[in-house]
Amino acid sequence: MAQLVPRIVVVTRATELRLLVQEHGTRDQARFAVREEGRNFDGLVRRDALQHDAVATVLRSLPASWRRATIDREDLATFLFDPEDVVVVIGQDGLVPNVAKYVDRQLVLGVNPDPSTYEGVLVRHPVAQAPRRIELAVSGRVEIDERTMVEARLDDGQRLRALNEIFVGHRSHQSARYRLALGDVEERQSSSGFIVATGTGCTGWARSIARERGDAVGAPAPAQRRLALYVREAFPAPGYGTSLTAAIVEAAPVTAISEMTAGGVVFGDGIEDDYLRFVWGRRIEIGVSERPLRLVA
Repeated sequence: MAQLVPRIVVVTRATELRLLVQEHGTRDQARFAVREEGRNFDGLVRRDALQHDAVATVLRSLPASWRRATIDREDLATFLFDPEDVVVVIGQDGLVPNVAKYVDRQLVLGVNPDPSTYEGVLVRHPVAQAPRRIELAVSGRVEIDERTMVEARLDDGQRLRALNEIFVGHRSHQSARYRLALGDVEERQSSSGFIVATGTGCTGWARSIARERGDAVGAPAPAQRRLALYVREAFPAPGYGTSLTAAIVEAAPVTAISEMTAGGVVFGDGIEDDYLRFVWGRRIEIGVSERPLRLVA
């Protein structure tokens, strides 16, 4: 059987400069708007150029016989990944979670075009090293960092996966009302919603919540098949409890039943536009996903 020709899928997102040019019509008008706000336009130009150069470097390095595809973050939901794809994410760390929910077991390699701006927790590889890393990934000669993902399952069969966290709550600033259960503990709550975070997510939003409240439930490591539950601003009121506000989730999943007539939502990794409706009587179960993210270490 002939060996399948590798396909490299390069994923990017529009830079702030490109979004501003789209909004204002021309580069000159974008420059004027940015300077009117007292911001540094040259910094936007620099970051745009770095990303453009990073993409060009990666694409130039690919053998002519290899297949390739370049897609924008906005097109991820409709793009069909092949099982053997190597996915190269070029941009900020947050772009990796955006990709993670749409891949299965494809290798994902994060490339950092601007280390002075992006921390590089998930986009770990410098641009200069990216071509060699891609070559090794295609041949299977790389170490894999398997990152646990979280999955939400509604009782109507809809599912949502995330690398950082799943949020359940009201889509506005109104209180979210629901019945929350973990193991043998159950209570009605009125809150600003709750999140169930992975070990990767515990370095982000969940970490901020934990630090503000002084919680010490013990954040899981990124590869551990454990999650952390945090309820945001649980309100003590007649009929509503505040005892189940932080916990580690292991064997038993978190479950919740909505008591919201409208506005209840579930979304992952901060992508509010890609949500599931969580309205009155709907039941959700949130636990460890069977599919991890396979990140090139």
